[in-house]
Amino acid sequence: MNKIILTLGLLFSMITMNGAIKIDRIEPTDWFVGMKNPSLQLMVYGHDIGAATVTTDYAGVRIDSVVCLDSKNYLLVYLNIADAKPGIMTLNFKQGGATKKVKYTLKQRDMAGNQRKGFTNADVLYMLMPDRFADGDLKNDAIKGLNAYKTDRTQPSLRHGGDLEGIRQHLDYFKDLGVTALWFTPVLENNSPDHKDQSTYHGYATTNYYRVDPRFGTNEEYRRLVDEAHQKGLKVVMDMIFNHCGFEHPWVADMPAKDWFNTPEWLMPEYQTKEHLQTKQTMDGEATVNDMYLQTSYKLTPVVDPYASDIDKHETVDGWFVPTMPDLNQRNHHLMTYLIQNSEWWIETVGIDGIRMDTYPYADAEAMALWMKTLNREYPNFNVVGETWVTEPAYTAAWQKDSKVAKLNSNLKTVMDFSFYDKINQAKREDTDDWWKGYNRIYNSLVYDYLYPDPNSVMAFIENHDTDRFLENGKDTAALKQALALLLTVKRIPQLYYGTEILMNGTKEKTDGNVRKDFPGGFPGDTHNAFTAEGRTKAENSMYNWLRRLLHWRQGNDVIVKGSQKQFIPYKGVYVIARQYQGRSVMTVVNGTRQSAVLPVARYAEVIGSAKQAKNVVNNRTIDLSADVKLLPRQVMVLEF
Repeated sequence: MNKIILTLGLLFSMITMNGAIKIDRIEPTDWFVGMKNPSLQLMVYGHDIGAATVTTDYAGVRIDSVVCLDSKNYLLVYLNIADAKPGIMTLNFKQGGATKKVKYTLKQRDMAGNQRKGFTNADVLYMLMPDRFADGDLKNDAIKGLNAYKTDRTQPSLRHGGDLEGIRQHLDYFKDLGVTALWFTPVLENNSPDHKDQSTYHGYATTNYYRVDPRFGTNEEYRRLVDEAHQKGLKVVMDMIFNHCGFEHPWVADMPAKDWFNTPEWLMPEYQTKEHLQTKQTMDGEATVNDMYLQTSYKLTPVVDPYASDIDKHETVDGWFVPTMPDLNQRNHHLMTYLIQNSEWWIETVGIDGIRMDTYPYADAEAMALWMKTLNREYPNFNVVGETWVTEPAYTAAWQKDSKVAKLNSNLKTVMDFSFYDKINQAKREDTDDWWKGYNRIYNSLVYDYLYPDPNSVMAFIENHDTDRFLENGKDTAALKQALALLLTVKRIPQLYYGTEILMNGTKEKTDGNVRKDFPGGFPGDTHNAFTAEGRTKAENSMYNWLRRLLHWRQGNDVIVKGSQKQFIPYKGVYVIARQYQGRSVMTVVNGTRQSAVLPVARYAEVIGSAKQAKNVVNNRTIDLSADVKLLPRQVMVLEF
């Protein structure tokens, strides 16, 4: 009898143990009361959690629905928290005879959504790659528990060890330079193994949307960096990617739903052969893949083309960017809710001042418009810039909020001006003629600003992490100064790329890593420290000081921020663009030729008026406007009067 009782007891114990509810994680990790949208989606991860029921008796919280997806290892819990107060809520998960209680925190917001101010055309953004800027914490260079990777600064495509602490330690550098906002390439976890001397140091293959990559730091260190940046008057823009994730994200090994990814057939078990997996893990994406794989065409025009075929649109939007970055299907409303909440969570948790959205047109346009509509409602003074890599202004303008030429309102406030980038990089190689070459290209790009609902909310740049450096492999400071002078005075939000101020160069001919070199002085063992005037070379200091003078002059300058704009067709090689506001004027004068030229002041009388002299901002010299002004080859002047 005792043996029977003992046996039954052991059996009951085993049943209880086998019936235990396992929850690996819940996302978001916490949430905030007082949001305009009272709905909160919780994504619960755990073996067979899909069969569980969920209850709570927390005051002001109602469970609207519980959704079991195709995979039983996920459960979506939709809560209404309209009347909830901050506190710790208990969620009761029940499955069979087992019960699991989970504590979940609802927080008080730091401020109302309309109090958050985004970046504007009064700012100058400084873009950098955390891995390549500065290594401030040597302890996070090697992290246990992550997939195999190397930190090797001799290899341009491996990790170099830069981190958030390195950026924090150099906030005064940015202040001295005169930029007002920092845009980092993605900082979230990229737990992909290295392949063929390549890694995801760039950050564009997210494997955890709620965790800073531990090689960069922690969520808390990210918040500290943002807080200290704010104390110094610097804004922070976060790089996000809704189009794709990293191959090592848990969603890939266990798809929550059959339509969680685009062309998901390639991820089905029957195609997971050893050879096939190795092909998918090729970092450059050039290896031959089987017929189940669809790579994007990289042609973005079908998204706006009124005559586009279905197959062209399908290949653009549903194809994968590369085989190691599965393409997310934003048409799945559960997934899109997850992504929208994630962006809100980072705004509330860290206090970022803006978002740069990667590969914007590759994602589903309607879903992205819903995201922007949601953010604009919650944060009406916030700002988001979308990467729209087509070099025609008409294309870019169609993506801006309230565009009259678009079929769908994107609700996206800021777009990236790839036309300016393209034209300025052509102009630097040419002499400006009477028709099309040189700075005629910039003139002929800006004439289409009437297409933009708000030209002040267009982000212009001359280079970034995906392009050749403006200097390429040279040191032509004359062309660089002309490009920067235009960038910082036209009706745009200007964006700089780290190291331009100290003449960093490089091309993508062999690898992207050559345009993403380490900032000198940011890493142990560096003998060249460009963070200080003493450590910079004479040429570096000359460029740094020239740009610094222009950047500080631009800060709070209403002529540039609020002024009207007038440009003149390039005349005998000279391009002039003017800004005017409340009786003050600024003229940017560019000699677009390699010969001496003349600025005939009478031709620009409608701007110069009765002014007899002006200050050249770039060198603080006085310029006589009572007579024609002689210009040196490739000279640039920013005249203020």
